[in-house]
Amino acid sequence: MTVILKQLIKIRTKLKKQSLKVVFTNGCFDILHKGHVYYLNEAKKLGDYLIVGLNSDVSVKKIKGTGRPINNELDRAYILENLKPVDAVIMFKEKTPFNIIKHIRPDILVKGGDWKEDEIIGSDIVKRNGGKVKVIKYIRNYSTTEILEEIKSK
Repeated sequence: MTVILKQLIKIRTKLKKQSLKVVFTNGCFDILHKGHVYYLNEAKKLGDYLIVGLNSDVSVKKIKGTGRPINNELDRAYILENLKPVDAVIMFKEKTPFNIIKHIRPDILVKGGDWKEDEIIGSDIVKRNGGKVKVIKYIRNYSTTEILEEIKSK
């Protein structure tokens, strides 16, 4: 389900009362591929409830440039919310999900292996609140950018 921050804060409060571990990750998830699915499955294994912060179209353009995203935000959200490991999707327009992390304070913050722990936005907040930051192994040769480059070369 795609939610707004106000809804997500209520969900987080309820889950905390039930002592359930909330995992948060984020990304563009533009052209979904094996690397994404592996990553989301591994993230879900770390807790009870997986929240995916999804870069909006505006946010993707800020990060990746004017030719992106390939798939619009509503399509990307629909795909994510229909994947088995994903419990909730929240879209954000900023370059980073800092504001979301600040408000929901997940128990576990996850990013892919192409990130160093000290570079992960919100890691300081999560750690300060007793949470953990995890980096999931990066699967080589699976990235949207690589897929697009391969398509262009053909």
